[in-house]
Amino acid sequence: MPETRSDTTSDATPGVPPLLVVLSGPSGVGKDAALTELRKLDRPWHFVITATTRPIRPGETDGVDYFFLDESTFIRMKSEGQFLEHAEVYGRRYGVPRSQVTTGFEAGKDVILKIDVQGASTVKKMAPNALFIFMVPGTVDELRDRLSQRMTESTPEMELRLKMATEEMEQASQFNCQVVNREDDLKQAVADIDATIAAEKMRPGRAPLHLL
Repeated sequence: MPETRSDTTSDATPGVPPLLVVLSGPSGVGKDAALTELRKLDRPWHFVITATTRPIRPGETDGVDYFFLDESTFIRMKSEGQFLEHAEVYGRRYGVPRSQVTTGFEAGKDVILKIDVQGASTVKKMAPNALFIFMVPGTVDELRDRLSQRMTESTPEMELRLKMATEEMEQASQFNCQVVNREDDLKQAVADIDATIAAEKMRPGRAPLHLL
């Protein structure tokens, strides 16, 4: 995988242990858009880049949005234990490189990990004291509109994603908190995520994170 750029120029808060933040939610809810805006806040955060075998979409950049890998490379990395978590979603492979997480922690930064609901469940077993944030759409119709605007999914695949989204949203109660991303109000969703992370960082008695 190519080298990645530094996420922030800010220093971590002295004496406050780094936090693992897991951002999840159904496909099309706006997680990538939220991450783009969160990067602009210039917090002491390290954003994990996920590896995937899905085709690159217009406007995406390899090594920034995802590591776009071919099937053989992904399988090799999997066999070598290079992924913290991996799964097959909608016929494509996704994996969280361990190095992406450890790099952030070694720098003393909070690590922001975007992952699907299935993956979040796996990570929760490894890091139960992480902060798990679930993003939900204002309405199911808004989610349908976002998926339609992508123009990359066929109608059958989009319907499958909507069906899966309904099932995934039933798992929202397993997360620490929910953030609503209403249409044309991404700014508020980003502010809510930022405030939630800040509150968790200041929570008395929060233990340092250790991946099991």
